[in-house]
Amino acid sequence: MKTAVIALFLVLFSSISFASQESAMSLLDNRFRVDPSIEQITFVIYRAERSQPVVLVRPDGKKYYAWKNEDNVRWYQESAMDIVSIDNPMPGPWQAVGKVTPKNKILLISHLELRADTLPSRLYQGEEIKFTAELTSDGDPLVLRDFLDRVNLRVTFTKYVENESELLAQAKPVPEVVGEFADDGQGLDEVAGDGRFTVALPITPVPGKYRVRITSGNGVFLRAIEQEVLVYPTPVSVTLEQSREPGKSHQVRVSGESGMIEPGSLAAKVDHVNPNKEVNHVELVAKPDETKLNLAIPYQGALGNYTWDTTVFATDLASKRSLQFRFANRSYSVAEEIDLEETRRLQELERQEQLKRQQEQHLMAHRAEARKRAVIWVIVGNIAVIVIGLLMWFLLRRRKAKKAELPEMQLDLPK
Repeated sequence: MKTAVIALFLVLFSSISFASQESAMSLLDNRFRVDPSIEQITFVIYRAERSQPVVLVRPDGKKYYAWKNEDNVRWYQESAMDIVSIDNPMPGPWQAVGKVTPKNKILLISHLELRADTLPSRLYQGEEIKFTAELTSDGDPLVLRDFLDRVNLRVTFTKYVENESELLAQAKPVPEVVGEFADDGQGLDEVAGDGRFTVALPITPVPGKYRVRITSGNGVFLRAIEQEVLVYPTPVSVTLEQSREPGKSHQVRVSGESGMIEPGSLAAKVDHVNPNKEVNHVELVAKPDETKLNLAIPYQGALGNYTWDTTVFATDLASKRSLQFRFANRSYSVAEEIDLEETRRLQELERQEQLKRQQEQHLMAHRAEARKRAVIWVIVGNIAVIVIGLLMWFLLRRRKAKKAELPEMQLDLPK
């Protein structure tokens, strides 16, 4: 495989330290130099489509391969790109051996860091938090689109266990992924490719103490940030009182827990969808000093399934932190009105029919049992007659046999 000449070398530095200047250097024979001050560096290497991953050669000649795991090397590869992150890289001239594209460039990102919002130490199950993380290089936002498009950040909650590192692998708690997001300009993310990742983070774990970790889906970051948080039960409840009468509205009742939710801070929005997929929006704000809301949903009467999603806004009484909860994918049905009198009449007829069937079945069972007993008596009587007949025949035969055995008596008459 012929090695192309790598033409551009980009190092991002901040203005405060030795790595604080941006420069481009020509690469001689695919070689580039790593400064002794760099503790972590990431290579973004472009190569020909569907070509093999490059091989990185350290100054001492040791080779790094995509397929060979090294403790300090994390390698992400695609059909035309390698992203390689190395901790404590050896200072000096490195070399990349591979089929580089006509772009002829390697981007070097030094001092790559992940900064993220600090989660409140007290969270509530069911709430959604706007959570932002940012990638920086030498303290400045990283805006390399080719790199950012391939980074998916993941937030995991792991049940807190004392001395977790001392446990066997099978005994350690399993992390629960609660959010995964990209710098793609979708959802709450404001601008794609600006180095800032924003997501509506749902707090789904059950109440308890957790370790929160932020990692990257492609393995560039193994563990960037870790924090301990407490998850408390949801301090807001939402229920529906369904109307059965035309003209009478359904009632969505929102209640904040006393001592947890600041009075007067409740606000709610209900998106009500009828069987024809028509959406009705209802909103309401609590009165001062109140922690309850009643939202009236018009009764439409159409038969079928209805869905309703509720978003509740409130303020935490202790921390004054704004809270947001979403209760989604709830449903109820409207069925055809039932004539109770006719239903009772039909039920009574069915009950009587069932009773009649039971009586007939009982009578048939009784007759079958009687027939069975009669047949048994007939059989027993016949057997008895046969036995008696045989016995009488045997006795008569024996009696005749005894008579035949008696000696013939002779009388002497006087002459």
